[in-house]
Amino acid sequence: MTIISWIILGLLAGAIAKFLLPGRDPGGLVGTTLIGVAGAFIGGWISSRWLDHPISKDFYDGTTWVAAIGGSLVLLIAYRILFGNSRD
Repeated sequence: MTIISWIILGLLAGAIAKFLLPGRDPGGLVGTTLIGVAGAFIGGWISSRWLDHPISKDFYDGTTWVAAIGGSLVLLIAYRILFGNSRD
């Protein structure tokens, strides 16, 4: 996968993570999207580094999607914990 594919995957993973974890986010749509992109990179890196699953060249690999969505969820939860009260 190219860097553009990872960014697209991250955008979609961020949207899915937002759907799975509804509520107000401190960063709004742009912040959630950037968290999704970062989560896709981090999830892919963790998957290849510690879970012994090499990064697939196929965009439709289920494990890659699960890693990207999982990374996005972890970053979104951490972001809400750190900056959750900034929009009150």
